[in-house]
Amino acid sequence: MAYDEQLADRIRDLLGPALSEVVEKRMFGGLAFLVGGNMAVAAAGKGGLMVRVAPREAEALIDGEFVTPMTMGGREMQNWLRVATESVADDDVLCEWIDRGMRYARTLPSK
Repeated sequence: MAYDEQLADRIRDLLGPALSEVVEKRMFGGLAFLVGGNMAVAAAGKGGLMVRVAPREAEALIDGEFVTPMTMGGREMQNWLRVATESVADDDVLCEWIDRGMRYARTLPSK
């Protein structure tokens, strides 16, 4: 399954001025938005949104239904969350997730 191009367009729109510091890169079947070479968010190849969050936030954000730990190759990825498409239908909610991912990516050393 290819990534949701409408979701990718919405991410671009909601990044606003921050878009100038973002690099888009096709990764893992999706379209990732990177800051300083670190992925912040992605329109996931299997649908929905992938978000990289601060370690202290990750567990509290998981609800088991709409927000789950990201797994890749059968392995749970630390600090990575999969957010279901239906839960980011509202731009305000999507913007919160984008902001969360961008804030964390900005704290990491550039690659």
